[in-house]
Amino acid sequence: MRHHSHHHAHWEAHLADRMVGFGMQGPHGGRGGPFGGDWFGGGEHRRGGRRQRVFDGSELRLVLLHLIAERARHGYDLIREIEALTAGAYAPSPGVVYPTLTLLDDMNLIAEQQSDGAKKRFAVTDDGRTHLAERAEEVAALMARLRGLGEHRERVDAAPILRAMGNLKVALGHSLGAGDASQERLHEIAAMIDELAQKVERLD
Repeated sequence: MRHHSHHHAHWEAHLADRMVGFGMQGPHGGRGGPFGGDWFGGGEHRRGGRRQRVFDGSELRLVLLHLIAERARHGYDLIREIEALTAGAYAPSPGVVYPTLTLLDDMNLIAEQQSDGAKKRFAVTDDGRTHLAERAEEVAALMARLRGLGEHRERVDAAPILRAMGNLKVALGHSLGAGDASQERLHEIAAMIDELAQKVERLD
């Protein structure tokens, strides 16, 4: 059993390398490349062992503040708005958004509004509007980056690729799911994936 597990781990590591070559993530990757989503399962999008983020902390604060200045919003609404602006290419996690809202509140840039529901809705303060005015150019650049992500996502019709990748996932699952594939079979499959990757890389 340990021998089979070693073979399976070897295959996963090799396949992960090849999927990065396609602009996607492998068995342990998250959403990445122009296609978004993950086709093997959940996880964080990483490059070089580090999470890849669209914004750093200060940039996300400005984006959230700008959206709240447009109209009062709660955290979930902000996540969905950013996801809509990027056509689904990017959505910040609640674990990032809610602490950022708390920080903006502590900085007196936003203030909680009374709400009938359980969700906290925030509105921009006078200090928040002043802060946005002082950083207007930076805010415009950040929003342009978001819209650019959405435009790129809409230009790339990933449906045929995702269908083909799904077929590959099923085929690999049938061949390797039991964990008893021979070393010769693993090398054969890896060679096929390598050959496909090289053909894709040579495309203009």
